[in-house]
Amino acid sequence: MQGTEDEFQIVPETDSFPLMELGRCQPTETWDFVLVSDLQKANPNRAYRRQRFLAELEKTGFTIKEAEDKRKLFCGIRAHSRLFSQYMELLKDTSCSLSGTLPVGPVPTTTTRIRIVNFILRNKEVDGEKFDDLKKDHVFETKFPLHEREEFLQNNWARWRDIFYRQPINKIRNYFGEKVALYFAWLGWYTVMLVPAAVAGLLVFLSGFSLFHASQISKEICEANETIMCPLQDHQRKYWRLSETCTFAKLTHLFDNEGTVFFAFFMALWATVFLELWKRERAQTASGWNLYGWDEDQEELAMELINNPAYQLRKHQHSYLHSSVILLFSLVMICLLIGMAHVLVLYRVMATFLFSHSALPFLEQQLTTAVVVTGALVHYMIIVVMTKVNRKVALKLCDFEKPRTFSERESNFMVKFFIFQFFTHFSSLIYTAFFLGRINGHPGNQVRIGGQWRLEECHPSGCMMDLFMQMAVIMGLKQTLSNCVEYLSPWLTYRIQKLREWPQGRSLPDPSLEEWLKNYSLNEVNVFSLFDEFMEMMIQYGFTTIFVAAFPLAPLLAFFSNLIEIRLDAIKMVRLQRRLVPRKANDIGTWLQVLEAIGLLAVIANGMVIAFTSEFIPRLMYKYHYGPCNRGSNVTDDCLTGYVNHSLSIFHTKDYKDQVPSQGTESVTECRYRDYRNKVDYSYSSEFWFLLASRLVFVILFEHVALCGKLIAAWFVPDVPQSVKNKALEEKFENLREKLRLSSRVTDV
Repeated sequence: MQGTEDEFQIVPETDSFPLMELGRCQPTETWDFVLVSDLQKANPNRAYRRQRFLAELEKTGFTIKEAEDKRKLFCGIRAHSRLFSQYMELLKDTSCSLSGTLPVGPVPTTTTRIRIVNFILRNKEVDGEKFDDLKKDHVFETKFPLHEREEFLQNNWARWRDIFYRQPINKIRNYFGEKVALYFAWLGWYTVMLVPAAVAGLLVFLSGFSLFHASQISKEICEANETIMCPLQDHQRKYWRLSETCTFAKLTHLFDNEGTVFFAFFMALWATVFLELWKRERAQTASGWNLYGWDEDQEELAMELINNPAYQLRKHQHSYLHSSVILLFSLVMICLLIGMAHVLVLYRVMATFLFSHSALPFLEQQLTTAVVVTGALVHYMIIVVMTKVNRKVALKLCDFEKPRTFSERESNFMVKFFIFQFFTHFSSLIYTAFFLGRINGHPGNQVRIGGQWRLEECHPSGCMMDLFMQMAVIMGLKQTLSNCVEYLSPWLTYRIQKLREWPQGRSLPDPSLEEWLKNYSLNEVNVFSLFDEFMEMMIQYGFTTIFVAAFPLAPLLAFFSNLIEIRLDAIKMVRLQRRLVPRKANDIGTWLQVLEAIGLLAVIANGMVIAFTSEFIPRLMYKYHYGPCNRGSNVTDDCLTGYVNHSLSIFHTKDYKDQVPSQGTESVTECRYRDYRNKVDYSYSSEFWFLLASRLVFVILFEHVALCGKLIAAWFVPDVPQSVKNKALEEKFENLREKLRLSSRVTDV
């Protein structure tokens, strides 16, 4: 279905609603777009090119009104109704209705006008120059559609008090277009679906509290006053007692317990069910908008012909040379981003040295924790910087690829930018989860950077604590600091711009110019404004699913963050930003494939976190193979009794070659460290290889079971509701029956 006749009717003046805060005056004329020129940068050549562009618009069928204020020239433009009649005629599909005309339905009017006018403005070519070329040369400063008075969205959606209320998706669609409406529909659905995930994660976390003091492993660690551990750093050359990690051992058990496996499996199924239910929701929404079978290419070609009747079809092209170059540069960029993880490794090594020599007692006592937390902060700063770099590189690669249409360019850009962002955000987490503390060697023979700097060890209570803290810091900062900046930055910019362009008590005789100025004072938007919102949510979805086994509170944090994000985005779009150009869509596009890819990565990553980062497999193997309960022995002790001693290897202090630790008050002949090695030659013990095989078996089983569960869930929940299928089937049937009736009439004649 392409649209409705109502979509192309000319709206009377009484239906035009200027934004309540922006234009309290009722304008006497309606305008589709406003073009702005900075007269301070004007010269005869630029003025001539501006007039040539405006004259060409008038020939196309636009009415233009010019008004000047403060060295700014504003040009209001309004398209003639025949442009929209052409649009209606080109997209008429006799198979869509029995009468051969477009079916009547609740399709918005203003959004279609803005979309068509924006397409013409962006693609109109005068003397070999388009609007973007003129903008780069300061012929024009900007262009924007005008806000209308949408009191319902302002009073019932774009307010913090409505944070727990259902979103008016159809109203959003009528004002901002289908693309924005589908974003908020998806974000709202995602937030609702986070409720069961957040409850499950919270239960897993709280279940650890029931064993906070009763865990056998925590008890053994807290009572290990005589267990001397080898130094974790060169520059803090002191032995330490295992009992010093008593508190962290109890905290680790909050998220590294038996429920972690079931929660990771639950989240794998949750991701699939979430996507399948969203597909159903999207199908119902698109069907209700008569857009279920909408063809984007057909609409874009129609607007090309409206803009230029002599338009020559630009066909799809593919170049193996261009693809090879893009692939090569993408791989180089990915290697650079992975290298940023090594920068963090170097930082943590240097931070360990600096903090160990600090005059602050806290830094020396909580050295590992301080290094992990500050490392996460540095990681967050790298993310902020590299996001800007990633965007520019992805845009350059897209321009080199020369996509056929804007939609194709946006899709290609999205894939490249997301891949770069994924490695920016998750490279450090991958290193922490699977490499930290595992490539360090052993006491007396440590792996060193440049032969001097010793690689960092895991947290004394285990590598899961490192991953948990890094996830908590990065995700916490992204959901709090980023949201604050996202709101405060446009709010402050708007207030400053408003005072500059619209001082207190100022009024203008022309209500149209008054309205234009108030819209001009809002924050500027671009074609990627909505894209940025989607990207932010995709990264959050990755944090919520990929390493959720190490941070079960991630869904809960994401849920509360999304409640704020929805209203924050609504307030920005309605009150603080210029109006987004509406775009038609019937789904969220390539983002759906991104969500499916993240779901698959989540299965792999969580399986490996449980197997290699968590203590789940070593505990399980000890409980049923090495511990007192092996072979069904009937004992009264806890099955994990003696696990801590079993999991620690012995190092003879006489084998230290350099960097000999300080002795303290007693003579230390042996110290312990986390690993499975022989105490004679420090080679890997049989327990290590048995555990490695068990870990690999668990990863294979977990991933196969989780993937099978995902396939069953995808089959059990149909993508498209039967009601939508039946509606489409009935329309086809009625159409064929009408054709048969008309054919019979012709035959009879």
